[in-house]
Order: sequence, then structure tokens, then C-alpha cells
Amino acid sequence: MTGKLYGVGLGPGDPNLMTVAAVKAIAAADVIAYHSARHGRSIARSIAAEHIREDHVEERLMYPLTVETTDHPGGYRGALDDFYEEAAARLAAHLDAGRTVAVLAEGDPLFYGSYQHMHKRLAHRYDTTVIPGVTSVSAAAARLGEPLCEAEEVLTIVPGTLPEDELTARLAGTDSAVVMKLGRTFPAVKRALERAGRLDDARYVERAFMAGERTGRLAEVDPESVPYFSVAVLPSRIDAQPPVRERGEVVVVGTGPAGAPWLTPESRGALVNADDLVGYTTYLDRVPVLRASQQRHGSDNKVESERAEFALELARRGRRVAVVSGGDPGVFAMATAVLEVASEERYADVPVRVLPGVTAANAAAAAAGAPLGHDYATISLSDRLKPWEVIARRLRAAAEADLVLAIYNPGSRSRTHQVAAARDLLLEVRSPDTPVVVARDVGGPEQSVRVVTLKTLEPTEVDMRTLLLIGSSQTRVTERADGRRIAWTPRRYG
Repeated sequence: MTGKLYGVGLGPGDPNLMTVAAVKAIAAADVIAYHSARHGRSIARSIAAEHIREDHVEERLMYPLTVETTDHPGGYRGALDDFYEEAAARLAAHLDAGRTVAVLAEGDPLFYGSYQHMHKRLAHRYDTTVIPGVTSVSAAAARLGEPLCEAEEVLTIVPGTLPEDELTARLAGTDSAVVMKLGRTFPAVKRALERAGRLDDARYVERAFMAGERTGRLAEVDPESVPYFSVAVLPSRIDAQPPVRERGEVVVVGTGPAGAPWLTPESRGALVNADDLVGYTTYLDRVPVLRASQQRHGSDNKVESERAEFALELARRGRRVAVVSGGDPGVFAMATAVLEVASEERYADVPVRVLPGVTAANAAAAAAGAPLGHDYATISLSDRLKPWEVIARRLRAAAEADLVLAIYNPGSRSRTHQVAAARDLLLEVRSPDTPVVVARDVGGPEQSVRVVTLKTLEPTEVDMRTLLLIGSSQTRVTERADGRRIAWTPRRYG
């Protein structure tokens, strides 16, 4: 009969945090295996030392290298794979001889642990039990004495070995976070936290529940003193109060055409970091509750200048303000309104940033195929801020130039004639068979995307939640095997 394999989680370092199940598994084992660096010392063995008997057979699985430099023909990964195969073969020999093998793992065996490489190679061949352990994530939060995440907050766990841009995006777009594997990655992690606007929130934990433990504010840590067994923590901010600042800032955030799936990580980060959210109530309602201390200020859709002034005044008082805009804030949206007011002398020293979002034209085009694959013009049919004569002149000029047209704000309850007038004007220049994409509520629960012709476009079916994409003479419509009609404009003209 073959032996049994145990993957034994030992917890973060203090032997008192080993579980009863871990102690029993070690007691039942004939062979105690553990990984170590080339110096031969093993943290896992030191944690379990008092439970290892003289009659235990010890298998030290010594890594052949500790940095990513090797002359192995398969490179660093190839050298490690060979090591894991050899280590698994050594354990398999004991198991085939009927011995019970306990592989020790600091933390949890299946959480960034070396044991998992043995598990993948042996668990399908032998009776295997994994004993979970307290992870370094839980240990770090316990040592800080701060909640890690609460209510609907999202916890993100990332290795510090990710590229710096990827780290920045993930840290900006989450509520709480733990960054593992610091050591030589610490400078890049610190820069990523700063770029994400989270450095002031970041905490540092080194060797939690082990000798030499250290905690503190990450911004104050000397990079040269950071070992591998350390983590960066962004704790819960549910009850966090904004710091006192002389001057805040205004960030105009594009949320895309619909809810959270359309947010970029940078935009989500700006919303998470804001003390105040300001915006049209409909768009503001798309933003989930991020922090209990965050203030929301909703208003009507027709008070853009007043909303911008309110946001700038909050920033003058030291608040970090996110002005929420649907789609892209620079396309018929809030960026211009904020910058127009911010150009006044009294707001000259208030920082203003604009973060892009997925605009309705791009969202509608993607849902329909690729009708914007060549040159196109973007025109709003709303005559609230410009006369209809200007709109008509621009429509005709764009149509005569044979540009694809992305038509925003085509109609509303108070504006009912514009779509028909625009259609009739375009029919003077364009073929009646010109493809027209009628896209409504793209990304929302009532999404509807249809491809009709300019002649059959029905104005009564178009409202404020609809965007029209009117093709050029080159735009094509093809039917796919699944019955979908796809509109696309060739990249080559003529």
C-alpha cells in the first residue's frame, strides 16, 4: 500500500498559530519534508521544530537558485521545473514505500506556497490531504490592528513582481489590497502606490508573528531594509476620514456608457479616492457606494456650470472631488463645463484633471461591428447650446465629405423634430440605402442595436438614450451565420 501525502500549513511564523490539524498531521507522518534556500535553513522547519521527532525522516528540498539568473537551457523557469520534478520524485519514493509524508509550508500550502508544486505532481497519484494555515495576509491585518475589508469592499491580492503599470492599475481600481513578495520589488511597489494615489493609506508589515517583526507607514520605510517576507497593505477605508489639505483637486471621471464594467481602473481609482462625488443624479447612481465617509452631491442634468462651480469650491476647501460624467467627459459632457469655470481667476490654483472613459459612439460601434473603421465626424443634434442652422450646416458638410456620422443627443421629450430633419437633409446627399446603426442603452439592461437604412430610419423610435451611426458610401452590412447583421467601414477608401 502506498503512503499518504499531507500538505501542512503552519501559519505565518509563530508556532502557537499552527492548527491542531497541522500538529496531528506532523505526528502521524513518517517523513517530514520542507523547502529551503541554498543556505540550508528552512523557515517552515523552524516553525514546526518542537513537533519534529528524532525518528522522523527529514527531506530537505533545497532550491538550486534564488535569483532569476541561471545557465539552465530552459532558463529560470526550466531550472525550477527540473527541481520540482526531482523533489516530487524523492517524495514519491517514500509514498511508494508506504510512508506517510508531511510537506511543511509556511502560511497556507496553496497560497503562493512551494507545496503547491508538489501537490500538482503528486495529489492525483496518492491519497492527499491539505491542512490550511493562517496566511500572511491575515497575519499582517492582525498585526496592524486594522480591518482589511468591510461590507462590499473588494480585496485585491497581487505579487509585487507584476510590471509597475499593472500594479498601478490594480491598486488604483480596488478598495483594499495586499501586495506580496516585496524585497527587491519594493521601490516599484512604492511608486505604483504613489501613482495610484494610495501611498498615504499604505501600511508595511515585515515578518508578521516572526522574530524581527516590523510594522509602520509604508512611505517611511527605507527600501534598502525590506526583506522578501514583507507585505504592503491597503486596509479598509470604510471609516477613513479625509486628511486636512490646504487645497484639494477636481478629477472629471468618465464612467463609460453604463455601469461598473465600463469603468477603467484609473477612473475607478479616482472614484475610490474621492472625498466627494458630484454629478448628474442618473450618472451618480451608477457609482457603487465606496466608503461610508464619502459625500454624494446629485443634481439635475441642466445645471452643468453650477455643478462645476460647486465642485471647484469643494476643492478650494481641501476636498478631493470626483465629477462624475457619463461616457467620455470630453465628448459632449462635463470636462468642458468644469474647465470653463476653472478658467476663472479665482480657481486658477485648483488642480483639475480629466480621466477618459468609453464614449457612446465607440460602445455603439463595437456592439454593431466596426462602422467607425474609417474617418468619421461626431455631431450633437441638441440645439440647446447652438442654433439648428449650425447643426444643419455641419451635417451637410460632413455628409458631402462622405464621413461616417456619429449622432449624439438625437432627440428627447422636448426635442422631437431633429431626427426627421437630419434624415431628410442627409437623404439629399446620401443614398437611401445608407446603413444606419440605431443603438439604444448600450451596455445597459435594455440594450438594443439594430441596423436599418437611412430611408427606413423611424424618428419616433429614437430618444435621448439612443445613438445613431450613419454610414458613408463605403460602409457595408454583412449577415453572420448566427443571423446577426454586422456593419463595418473598410479601412481603404474607394
